[in-house]
Amino acid sequence: MNNILFSHSYFLRFDPKQWALGQPYAPLGTLYAAALMRENGYKVSLFDTMFVTDPAEVKPVLQETAPDFFVIYDDGFNYLTKMCLTNMREAAFSMCKMAKAKGCTVIVSSSDSTDRYEEYLKEGADFVIIGEAEQTLLELTNNIKAGEQNVAFIPGLAFIGEDNKVVKTQPRHVLKDLDSLPLPAWDLVDIELYRDSWLKNAGYFSINMGTTRGCPFKCNWCAKPIYGNRYNSRSPQNVIAELKMLKERYPIDHIWFCDDIFGLKPGWVLEFSQLIQKENLCTRFKIQSRADLLVDEELVNALAASGCENVWIGAESGSQKILDAMDKGITVDQIRKSTKAMKKAGIKPSFFIQFGYPGEEKTDIAQTIKMINELLPFEIGISVSYPLPGTVFYDRVKADLKKKTNWTDSDEMALMFTNTFPATYYKQLHKYVHKNYHMHLAKNSLVKLLKNPLGVNVSSLKKAASVLYYTPATYIERIKLNQLEKV
Repeated sequence: MNNILFSHSYFLRFDPKQWALGQPYAPLGTLYAAALMRENGYKVSLFDTMFVTDPAEVKPVLQETAPDFFVIYDDGFNYLTKMCLTNMREAAFSMCKMAKAKGCTVIVSSSDSTDRYEEYLKEGADFVIIGEAEQTLLELTNNIKAGEQNVAFIPGLAFIGEDNKVVKTQPRHVLKDLDSLPLPAWDLVDIELYRDSWLKNAGYFSINMGTTRGCPFKCNWCAKPIYGNRYNSRSPQNVIAELKMLKERYPIDHIWFCDDIFGLKPGWVLEFSQLIQKENLCTRFKIQSRADLLVDEELVNALAASGCENVWIGAESGSQKILDAMDKGITVDQIRKSTKAMKKAGIKPSFFIQFGYPGEEKTDIAQTIKMINELLPFEIGISVSYPLPGTVFYDRVKADLKKKTNWTDSDEMALMFTNTFPATYYKQLHKYVHKNYHMHLAKNSLVKLLKNPLGVNVSSLKKAASVLYYTPATYIERIKLNQLEKV
């Protein structure tokens, strides 16, 4: 009982928007778990579903590796797995059944299975790990190896008991000392598949790293089934050691630090920046952070000095009423100040925007659009409010949720509860805001070109010229939106 085949349930091909984008990140959480199990004497292998066409492709791998344990361990660092897409859930169910048919003990750890553990147990999983999973997985497999029949004393588990009833054990405390974990088992991944996809679609190769786990803030729509509200951080020295290893092993051009919030611990970013420069490891990277943190110019400048080129913040709305309703804990003024501070330091600010939160009216939407047009972030990611179990937001709207509680893929953009406008309005709003945003970017480029014609290059000329497309396109999308307001 020493052989583990790891997998995960994110199939890039099942998510058309992300497949077309072609910028995949390896399942980092899975690689952490595999590294820990290997460190503790287990033989580990990986069936990476990222580029797989059909879950049935696991069959020959099961045959070849003959694992004692089949572990579907999703990447808890990636928002795409946190969304609990039904395409991926069905694929996970399918793999559970195939592994079970081969005589494996089937263990699942994911955001979706944490929320729906009873369904996964009915679909072939022997155990579902609830919450942060590495220590639970190690304790569980060790006990099964030792022939223990009773595992009800192990915290963080769900399973079907002797009386055919689902047993859920006590929650496991999150791991505080993240430096105690081994570095992710990158050798299990066919890194060239990822690299080729990135080079083909983006022209550079980006790899993912995590420096923290959890988020202490209380945005009431944000689900945290894996790492919870606690915030724990690796030391800057530990992160630097991993970065040095990755740069030596792989020809990487860019890092995505996939933390919910990068560098929240006081002084962490300053120390990290100093070490980066001292070790001459400066690498382009992007992070996620908060507007209220980035009004601190010293912190922003330290980020810039260490190689940060892009920061995504949860701006969400240009309406203070909606931000307060979300319990965001930030102000529109902080969004403005942090955006200006980043631009001043040479960092590209990007916004997550959310429409359709309960109580949002036309004036609130207009304020959000105005904020985007004024601040002109580098990129915007638009979504509609998406209720996930375990959140205050979900509890508010769950009576309105019928059969549909999750999207099929990340581009579905379906509003699953009744709101100010019909679901079709929000789909059209997404199109309009994007066109309108690009029109304002084009106009801004045109103004810069007219002010400084000697600084013209092919890129700036193309951006300025795109105003000829985006202006009428925006007008057409606006007409369609106005029509849907009256539905």
